[in-house]
Amino acid sequence: MARPKRRRSRNKYGAKPEYVNGHRFASGREANRYRQLLLMETAGEIADLELQPKFPFEINGRPVLIKSAGYPNGRRASYTADFKYRDRKHGWRDTVEDAKGADTSASRLRRAIVAAQYGVEIVLI
Repeated sequence: MARPKRRRSRNKYGAKPEYVNGHRFASGREANRYRQLLLMETAGEIADLELQPKFPFEINGRPVLIKSAGYPNGRRASYTADFKYRDRKHGWRDTVEDAKGADTSASRLRRAIVAAQYGVEIVLI
């Protein structure tokens, strides 16, 4: 007997995933920004392009854990941005970007924690 087809859940904000060079991006906005960054890297404007850089949260050297039914001991809380690179225009300083269509209060809180813990300002695209 054939299994019933599962309906794919729709993205909360209506974004459709897109693939570029074998990388999966959550939205067309993010994929387009990746294409722009690749061109900028080729032109020498940026260097060390990194996808999905992760910033784990810690307090006093101890990881922040989120406990739930699936993780009774807790899973590590972190923020994953879309891109990180060194920007020639700003003296080869690290730049972290997030391609956002909707900026939620939870997202603003996570960015504030990253700024406080890592001294990194996340640029919204």
